Amino acid sequence: VDKASFKKLIPVVTYEDVKPDIDRIASGDTSPILCSQPISEFLTSSGTSAGERKLMPTIDEELDRKSHLYSLIMPVMNQFLPNLQNGKGMYFLFVKSESKTPSGLPARPVLTSYYKSRHFARARAANDPYTNYTSPTETILCNDTHQSMYSQLLCGLVLRHEVLRVGAVFASGFIRAIKFFENNWTSLCKDVRNGTVDHRIVTDPVVRLAVSRVLVGPNPGLADFLERECRRDDTGIIPRVWSNCKYIDVIVTGAMSQYIPAIDHYGGGSLPLVCSMYASSECYFGLNLNPLCNPDEVLYTLVPTMAYFEFLPVDRFVEKADHDDDGEIKLVDLVDVKLGQEYELVVTTYAGLYRYRVGDVLRVGGFKNKAPQFTFVCRKNVVLSIDSDKTDEVELQTAVTRAAVQHLAPLGASLVEYTSYAETSNVPGHYVLFWEIDNGVMIERSSSTVSESCLAVEEGLNSVYRQGRVWDSSIGPLEIRVVESGTFDAIMDHAVTELGASINQYKTPRCVKRGPIFEMLNSRVVSSHFSPRLPKWAP
Repeated sequence: VDKASFKKLIPVVTYEDVKPDIDRIASGDTSPILCSQPISEFLTSSGTSAGERKLMPTIDEELDRKSHLYSLIMPVMNQFLPNLQNGKGMYFLFVKSESKTPSGLPARPVLTSYYKSRHFARARAANDPYTNYTSPTETILCNDTHQSMYSQLLCGLVLRHEVLRVGAVFASGFIRAIKFFENNWTSLCKDVRNGTVDHRIVTDPVVRLAVSRVLVGPNPGLADFLERECRRDDTGIIPRVWSNCKYIDVIVTGAMSQYIPAIDHYGGGSLPLVCSMYASSECYFGLNLNPLCNPDEVLYTLVPTMAYFEFLPVDRFVEKADHDDDGEIKLVDLVDVKLGQEYELVVTTYAGLYRYRVGDVLRVGGFKNKAPQFTFVCRKNVVLSIDSDKTDEVELQTAVTRAAVQHLAPLGASLVEYTSYAETSNVPGHYVLFWEIDNGVMIERSSSTVSESCLAVEEGLNSVYRQGRVWDSSIGPLEIRVVESGTFDAIMDHAVTELGASINQYKTPRCVKRGPIFEMLNSRVVSSHFSPRLPKWAP
């Protein structure tokens, strides 16, 4: 019961350590293995976040804590943008069909669990400001992503004057919704004009009924307006269509930061990008108390009643953790973290995870009174490695972004999406980047642009990598394989429909291995380019 005994007796664990106990519960063992309260369901982690689909135990009362954290978001936002309760949010939210463990317990993504909970239903019935969405609950709970997206967009268009905020969970999902709007605006405008729901697109009768209640009747004036706007360039399409919108609420930290230019494009550069909260399948963590800050300045304040937080000091370029004299991993309490230091987050939850390594690397960026605030750095161990080099997610993201700005932007092109692969079938091995490029025709006319981009990426990587390239030739020239337009959308569809990933939690994998996704990428390569010369390096 005391902290000293807890730290002495309870080991620091990873998922592999607790997996046998989780498997017992999933198979039907009802004894109090992890928690005195019964496990009510399992929450599946994102299948594309540097790992497999993991089962996180949870209990009924955890939904109370999550609801409490959600209830804090609007009061924080209202400190900066008052009267948000007077309008609605157009958020693109989705569920995934759940599965069952052998014991009959649900296994589903954390957001699917919440959207299907009585807590969400109660918040919506009470007109809670945060869940006051343009989308009827029936559209959110629709398992068909295409029907759900169409229906949510249609409602958001009809209620456009009431929309004060727009968003999704991750930036990638928001971009996908806007692209869907661009590809389907003619059908949407037709339904707005006629006050109908296209039966060829939306076949679910429950969803059709819910949307028809929002449509009320024909609206030819709005249809004319939307058609005029959709025929124009898509720059600033969000404030043009949803003219009362005050901000865009999406996660753009970590790997999601690559979507900032695209969202700024759709937002016309005038709408703040807000990262409101920090959460995972293990538990919810905290809030951004300065939501209108720049995306690269986002700091999350952990709420200490959500879990017991500990921190493992890390150096992302040193493989082993620090240990004490007894060989135990040294952890730091929340009150003892140091400004500027990076830590791996370790949590003890109410639902049976004890000193569990989440895998997120955080950096202390400041304090709110005496409460430390953290910036999300990256997922730990998402790396490329050929020899002794280790390239992590944040370093790769920085190098790729810089190369795209230097070489693609001047030609009017942009990087839509990317992932990486460590090609080790040849000696020496080399890094492979799969790039999907907007305005790829222009790039094809100047193939040297992509070759120079290869070199620019290499110049942005760490000295260990560049030493391997220059000094001992243990790493071959970096390769960029340009893929067809729509490739990464196809990969997302594959992850959702075939692998059971949640569209809410989907994140493009920043590194792939040989398998179906790799084969999909390789089958869509239109050109291949290598770094033309060695990067700069000095001892």
